[in-house]
Amino acid sequence: MAYLDEFLLIAAVHFLAVASPGPDFAVIVRNSVCYGRKTALYTSVGIGTGILLHVTYSLVGIGLLIASKPSLLLALKWVAAGYFAYIAYFGLTAKAPAPEQIDNENFNAEQKPPSARKAFINGFLVNGLNIKATLFFVSLFAMVISPDTPLMVKSAYGLYMAIATTIWFASLSYMLSHQRIRQNLQRKGYWLDRVMGAVLLILALEIVWSTLSNAG
Repeated sequence: MAYLDEFLLIAAVHFLAVASPGPDFAVIVRNSVCYGRKTALYTSVGIGTGILLHVTYSLVGIGLLIASKPSLLLALKWVAAGYFAYIAYFGLTAKAPAPEQIDNENFNAEQKPPSARKAFINGFLVNGLNIKATLFFVSLFAMVISPDTPLMVKSAYGLYMAIATTIWFASLSYMLSHQRIRQNLQRKGYWLDRVMGAVLLILALEIVWSTLSNAG
């Protein structure tokens, strides 16, 4: 009970962060609608595992090193921007379905879903390369969590956030991939794809802009 207040504060801050729209949300929405529940769930697990990467950074001090080394931070930003833009391309180029497909139960059958491994890696990379998430966890462990908190307790906080993130996106995946909801979204799903693609592209451009501005 000694660390209950600290844990509750961390849980509240983490929930606000994970529930806000971002690249994780965009990818889950797209995969739920385009490929279905199974793919979205594997993507959710990948996102949750990506949280552990940020937690590890913070626990061993690599996060502070990245944040304090301009060259490392710059490299990570360019990689993240490139990957987000790559995913955005597929959303922005989504096409409207043919009329005969709309009445077909297997609406997106022509879109072969990625393997479980690829779906997992997709989620892991989207979260793991999110520079904002890196800085969020570095700040969380440096400013919110007391330096006197034992390493085991800090690790438990990190594990909780990874599990909570997975549960949050798995719940979102389950809801969006419900047959009726998914079919309704699929009818105009190409617009949803385009919107999510635009969100990811904006995030990529924001990273590029901030990088160039800081360099200038």
